[in-house]
Amino acid sequence: MAPDAEKNETPGRTATCDAPASDSGVLEDARSLWQELLELSHDRFRLAALETRRAGERLVVMIMVAAMIAVLLSAAWLGLMAAAVAGLVEYGVVLSSAILLAVAANLLLVLILCGVIRRNSRYLQFPATLRSLQPIPPGPQEAEKS
Repeated sequence: MAPDAEKNETPGRTATCDAPASDSGVLEDARSLWQELLELSHDRFRLAALETRRAGERLVVMIMVAAMIAVLLSAAWLGLMAAAVAGLVEYGVVLSSAILLAVAANLLLVLILCGVIRRNSRYLQFPATLRSLQPIPPGPQEAEKS
């Protein structure tokens, strides 16, 4: 009975010894895959960070260039207004009246541009998205059931 018992125990032990060996291979593969996934995600985050930094630097450059353009356009506008005033003075309009006319034209243009901004500002609030997120009001049939 003892030799049979050893034979029964030995295959059982061998099976348990073989299982951890194959499990360790699977665990090693899983660890290896996990490590590759971490490295891949780290690389992607690093790439996103670098691109974000580059985009931020480009945005700063664009804002600086836009400010320079605004200054140059303002100077050009002032020159245009000065030329218009000088032209009105040549046609016999009093200097103070010509300057007042140029100021009135500028203020009228400001009012028109403010109207454009006001009409377009409603789209900054994402109206279609907000409407799609609101719950649908109950219809007449659902209201009668309640």
